[in-house]
Amino acid sequence: MHKRIIIPMVFGFIGAVVLISLGVWQVQRLTWKQGVLAEIESRMGAAPVAIPETPDPERDKYLSVRVRGDVLDRHLRVLVSPKDRGAGYRIVSAMETAAGLIMVDRGFVRVSVDAPPTAPASVEITGNLHWPDEVDGFTPEPDVAAGIWFARDVPRMAASLGTRPVLVIAAETSETDPYATPLGLDTADIPNDHLGYAIIWFSLAFIWVIMTGTFLWRQVRPSRGAKT
Repeated sequence: MHKRIIIPMVFGFIGAVVLISLGVWQVQRLTWKQGVLAEIESRMGAAPVAIPETPDPERDKYLSVRVRGDVLDRHLRVLVSPKDRGAGYRIVSAMETAAGLIMVDRGFVRVSVDAPPTAPASVEITGNLHWPDEVDGFTPEPDVAAGIWFARDVPRMAASLGTRPVLVIAAETSETDPYATPLGLDTADIPNDHLGYAIIWFSLAFIWVIMTGTFLWRQVRPSRGAKT
């Protein structure tokens, strides 16, 4: 074996092992994430129950619940732009229930809707508990005076509306003519990019092997020509 190809060969081998290992790790993460999504879907689709006395953001996230009560004339609008719907607002209202004052995300209305949200009484809402993780360093501060928010920040919204920090995302409502279109939870908004990452790492490993092999072949080929 030519001494000048030993180091490139070792370097190429190590690089391929690293890239393939990253691809395998992403496949393992994919399997884990699919299990997590299956568990979330199971919780979302379970028979609805009453809101726990002390809901826990970790334990009770995505829990399927049913609440009955009066929607109050206190609400916030969260600016959103769902696919196939365009710009609009999520309407988050205070609601008086047997579990106390909570918030309910009633769903979507377009920005062109001028009529203020209704405040129906004796409404039954089926949905899921949720504590969205939407706030980051780029999220603008809410326009408190206008009641417009740019992310669902459960603790701060609850403080603004004077409710418990409990949010129900409505999937169904007993209202005959609901003001907002419910946007029930699903797993489509939960990122699961592990398959794409695995393909990228395996592709890079393949390219790395081809490039290493090509380099080594070019290093060996001239010496073979010299012997003929």
